[in-house]
Amino acid sequence: MGLDDDAREYHREDPPGKVEISTTKPTNTQRDLSLAYSPGVAAPCRDIDTNAQRAYEYTAKGNLVGVVSNGSAVLGLGDIGAQASKPVMEGKGVLFKRFADIDVFDVELDETDVDAFVRSVSAMEPTFGGINLEDIAAPECFEIEDRLREEMDVPVFHDDQHGTAIISGAALLNATEIVDKEISELEIVFSGAGASALATARFYVSLGAEPDQITMCDSSGIITEQRAAEEGVNEHKREFARDVPEGGLADAMEGADVFVGLSVGDIVDQEMVRSMASNPIIFAMANPDPEIDYESAKAAREDTVVMATGRSDYPNQVNNVLGFPFIFRGALDVRATDIDENMKRAAAEALAELARKDVPDAVVKAYGDQPLQFGPEYVIPKPLDPRVLFEVAPAVAEAAVETGCARRELDTEAYAERLEARLGKSREMMRVVLNKAKSEPKRVALAEGTDEKMIRAAYQLAEQEIAEPILLGESDTIAAETERLGLDFEPTVVDPWRSDRTDEYADRLHEMRKRDGVTRTEAGDLIRTDTDYFGSVMLAEGDADAFLTGLTHHYPSALRPPLQVIGSAEDTDHVAGVYLLTFKNRVVFCADTTVNQEPDAEVLAEVAKHTADLARRFNVEPRAAMLSYSNFGSVDDPATEESRRAVELLHDDPAVSFPVDGEMQADTALVEEILEDTYEFAELDAPANVLIFPNLESGNIGYKLLQRLGGADAIGPMLVGMDEPVHVLQRGDEVKDIVNLAGVAVVDAQDD
Repeated sequence: MGLDDDAREYHREDPPGKVEISTTKPTNTQRDLSLAYSPGVAAPCRDIDTNAQRAYEYTAKGNLVGVVSNGSAVLGLGDIGAQASKPVMEGKGVLFKRFADIDVFDVELDETDVDAFVRSVSAMEPTFGGINLEDIAAPECFEIEDRLREEMDVPVFHDDQHGTAIISGAALLNATEIVDKEISELEIVFSGAGASALATARFYVSLGAEPDQITMCDSSGIITEQRAAEEGVNEHKREFARDVPEGGLADAMEGADVFVGLSVGDIVDQEMVRSMASNPIIFAMANPDPEIDYESAKAAREDTVVMATGRSDYPNQVNNVLGFPFIFRGALDVRATDIDENMKRAAAEALAELARKDVPDAVVKAYGDQPLQFGPEYVIPKPLDPRVLFEVAPAVAEAAVETGCARRELDTEAYAERLEARLGKSREMMRVVLNKAKSEPKRVALAEGTDEKMIRAAYQLAEQEIAEPILLGESDTIAAETERLGLDFEPTVVDPWRSDRTDEYADRLHEMRKRDGVTRTEAGDLIRTDTDYFGSVMLAEGDADAFLTGLTHHYPSALRPPLQVIGSAEDTDHVAGVYLLTFKNRVVFCADTTVNQEPDAEVLAEVAKHTADLARRFNVEPRAAMLSYSNFGSVDDPATEESRRAVELLHDDPAVSFPVDGEMQADTALVEEILEDTYEFAELDAPANVLIFPNLESGNIGYKLLQRLGGADAIGPMLVGMDEPVHVLQRGDEVKDIVNLAGVAVVDAQDD
């Protein structure tokens, strides 16, 4: 089947469409229903009647946007009417939810009369926290938006006008930096004079462009003052009429610094590109075919061409999804009454700034591992970059507060954390740890310091003040790689071949391992050639506060040097690997998943205590379950006996201050009804959040099943029980995993 048939099947599959309504509160009992509806619902109704602003406290209004259209100008389809536009409007709702966790009702109005349209939308103000106007033809769209912004006390935003303006504005800010030109000096040519082009030109003026240096062309050519007077050009186009000779697009482009295409495909040729000023900026944004294709524009000249299109298969896609979800997120969260020019400008500046930062591995992978680094091929972030949410939304919210559009202020730091939580429980949990780390950063030695990921992680750790990273490895290689990556920092580097501590470290390693067959010569070789040994001794000597390794090695081989040099903590015989798994509404710590193959009761008890301590570092009060295929003696064999005995050891230990029980099956540990109805004698007063597996095989299988089939995000493995803070990464971990484990290591070091 072709794309059209696939799309039809996608939309037709039961249930039809792309959205549904789900409840957010319990509706399982008669009492639940009496609270949700009659008679309980009367109480919030009376409160709202007294104070209308309480609708934001008691209803979904504060997170609900109306996507409103009459289908008179649907992208690529034209005037198809209200009903036929509904799949597009549902799709817009999907993007709001996917990227900013905003709920949407799509409203298709079969109405082309401006007065009637405005009355209909304005009457819906009690329902929505904001209105996104979509696919409404010009020039009616200008009047509709202006009147609704005037009449309504919630933000109204016509994305077709302003979305492209904001995203391409961000690209323009960065493009001018790359080609070393000032916005105020640019000669800018527009192809197209519709709603999007006019709004974009106005927005560029707000960014600093000079109106008398903007030339706008429509299908009849350059919009000149003479033509505007003779032909009765509408008032919106007349705003950009210039006192220049008449001509076509080719005439306008000659000597121009910037071309902005919002018209039709294939109307610009290479000769027109060659006629532009040096290092031109070309935004050919017609869809699906740009005014000139990417390859032709780049090949037309030998100097720098900063090229953007509306297509996802070329660099620098100008995609409105980078704007509207996050602009509304910030506006809703401060209960803004409008989305004004300052808020739009704040969004563009935040996007521009984000494009200059290091790009997460997950984003690079999502786009086929293509290089993403600030420069001519990367001047705006990618739509799938999760950081857009907590960069753009706070900027918009702050701008709303500053300009008086906000009805409430926000604690910026707390707001950023709430936004991260919207992207998943794992981000919320890690934010707890990273905030602790930032309160007192520690020195974290990073093995394999010449690896690109380690260098990028070190940059983020330093930039965010989570830790003081120390890269271990050949210093010249690290310097060259840092420069290649375009990272603006000077990392602390310790080169084992050049360090004045190398010989002392070799002596220390020899002293530790001489009765295990390691000669002084071998110790020297290990210290110089293996950063796992160098970093372990560095930590033991107090020259670092924590140590991370394992990025390019198998887990057992990476763990061996720290175990030999650092060893387990005092009064501890065994270490363990723990994964934190986060689901939508709960978290669980799984142990042991990486170290102990066949633990006995003593090991299981020790692992439980260490894992409970780890849970508390994440501000989680531990409730531990010893997992088995048996429930409290239902099966009696040596394996279940070890789990039962571990529970007895923990119950007898006066230092244990958390509830623990078992042995029990996994569903018994996790389902409250089973615990309460069948095993009411259990120590646990709620489902377990610390799961101790009976052996390594079950632990490793269990956490991976939960992660893959249960849709959990995983943080780890975190090593517990070591005498000093050491964590071993999994081979191939991403930069964010390194940063997260480094944060955990810093908190470990703070507690030492």
